[in-house]
Amino acid sequence: MTKLSVNLNKVALLRNQRDIGIPSVIDAAKTVIVAGAAGVTVHPRPDERHIRYSDVYELKHIVKVSSGTEFNIEGNPFTGKYMEIVGEVQPDQATLVPDEPGANTSDHGWDLEKDEKRLRPIISELKELGVRISLFMDPEEKGIETAKEIGADRIELYTEPYAKAFESEENLEAVLEKFVRAGELAKSLGLGLNAGHDLNLLNLGRFCESVPGVLEVSIGHALIADALEMGLHNTVKEYLKILADVDKS
Repeated sequence: MTKLSVNLNKVALLRNQRDIGIPSVIDAAKTVIVAGAAGVTVHPRPDERHIRYSDVYELKHIVKVSSGTEFNIEGNPFTGKYMEIVGEVQPDQATLVPDEPGANTSDHGWDLEKDEKRLRPIISELKELGVRISLFMDPEEKGIETAKEIGADRIELYTEPYAKAFESEENLEAVLEKFVRAGELAKSLGLGLNAGHDLNLLNLGRFCESVPGVLEVSIGHALIADALEMGLHNTVKEYLKILADVDKS
């Protein structure tokens, strides 16, 4: 079954609006773990506008004592303290993302024609620590092949184009087919496959039914928005139900 990793950035963003510590990122992590999420994801940016570096260290202790729960730290290895913090925390997975420091959110995958040489030593360094490496990628075949060549263990497909096509119903089949081919290629190369960005309760099932071998989905914005109505524990359960239904089909 595809695993769910819950991104807690938006919990931190709300907390940071006041100086009183609520909502608690730590309590949110405990809740999603109890609800059955297989992982916790954070994306600390250099300006710490949501997840703070201090959160990452605190979350390490929460996640590590939870049997079977993985800690995934996203970020750009060339900005801020990303490499320092990953080296010290040693999460289960490091998802390397090519976002700029001032970016509102991640909006594209790596251009490995340009970044291959820079990423090679980064990947080698992190793998020596025993950290699994996932590269945030667009569903483009050449880039996926290069990700394998430079040592990535997994890729995370950037799924916003799929989410937009699903919502508008424009070119959905053609867009989805690109992701299907990307998934098939990753599998043939021995790359693990993750996915994330704008996946939600409406579009998650179709994606996981169609794209072969998705090991993990990382979901934050939509899940936290749903939690405002349903509660965080119940929302995680709803996402897990979708993944379980896909697994049965």
